[in-house]
Amino acid sequence: MAKIKVKTPLVELDGDEMTRIIWKEIKDRFIHPYLDIELDYYDLGVEYRDKTDDKVTVDSANAILKYGVGVKCATITPNQDRVVEYKLKKEWKSPNGTIRSILDGTVFRKPIIVNNIPSGVRSWQKPIVVGRHAFGDLYKDTELYIPEAGKVEIVFTTKDGKEKERVTINDFDGPGVVMGQFNLDKSIYSFAEACFNYAISEKINVWFATKDTISKKYHARFRAIFEEVSTKRAAELKAAGIEYWYYLIDDAVAQIVKNPGGMLWALMNYDGDVMSDMVASGFGSLGLMTSVLVSPDGKFEYEAAHGTVTRHYRQYQKGETTSTNSVASIFAWTGALAKRGELDGTPDVVSFAQKLEKAVIDTIQAGEMTKDLVLLTTTKGPKQLDTFQFMEAIQKRL
Repeated sequence: MAKIKVKTPLVELDGDEMTRIIWKEIKDRFIHPYLDIELDYYDLGVEYRDKTDDKVTVDSANAILKYGVGVKCATITPNQDRVVEYKLKKEWKSPNGTIRSILDGTVFRKPIIVNNIPSGVRSWQKPIVVGRHAFGDLYKDTELYIPEAGKVEIVFTTKDGKEKERVTINDFDGPGVVMGQFNLDKSIYSFAEACFNYAISEKINVWFATKDTISKKYHARFRAIFEEVSTKRAAELKAAGIEYWYYLIDDAVAQIVKNPGGMLWALMNYDGDVMSDMVASGFGSLGLMTSVLVSPDGKFEYEAAHGTVTRHYRQYQKGETTSTNSVASIFAWTGALAKRGELDGTPDVVSFAQKLEKAVIDTIQAGEMTKDLVLLTTTKGPKQLDTFQFMEAIQKRL
């Protein structure tokens, strides 16, 4: 069988632990046998990131800027325990945060709907897309441990060296911790525009939620920019038959569980990280959640919305059987391939991606699935498959 030609290189970002094992299986089973493709490969495994002082992460992001589309495996963001385990030089920052910063992108996470995997939230009938701001805040913060009594301040000094403002954060009477966060108007505007672009194209309402009643400058700035952009684009929203709504974050959480879905829920960086996992779990499994980082100038990075599945990796290392859900990782590849084919004008590549997705869905709906889905399915007598049997079942249908 002649392989399908992928015109432009696809940027591949490898990862860690169980998802790295799955990643290789996906390429061996679903990519190389069917596609004539050049992969611009970057190893973002934590050990190689450490070896290159994280330069490989920056290089991979720049490659996505060059070629336009990347596909990323889940990666470790090391804490102190991981530094010891992998003998790292330090606790490297989140590679996702670095890539998002370079691309100035917004992350959109959307559940994969499967007929025999019902939503855990009874009211949810349509997908809830989480739009996560992908820059700054907690992911670019600066932190200090305060060892003794003293004063911590924020000081703003202009570019020409003049001190313009000084604010006391806290007068410490003993040890504690302090954190500084920032964001940029440019990035917030990009985020807002990206969210409205996505919502208009999909014809779904936009919710934006934050806590401006408490954070009267930081969070309030986000709200003001969203309202400005929504006013500017009011005619487009009306033409698409959709609306923009602002909620306080606690009210939005209360409302979302009673809503049938079908909206884009735009959130700040940390809120989006947390709520996307909640939405994924509500729809069934983190293994059934797609994630795409979109830059303002139309660059795309696709990945699974879950982590490296450390618990299964420990079992795999011991030679034990695992039943790891590979759906989101496969859909990262199909999303990237479909976008690559769309940008290249190669419909056969898009068609291949669609057929692979159908093979995945058909396998689950036929009752063949991993353990996490067996616990959720409405199918009577489902067949539980291990990590590799599940991919083999998909491969047979493909």
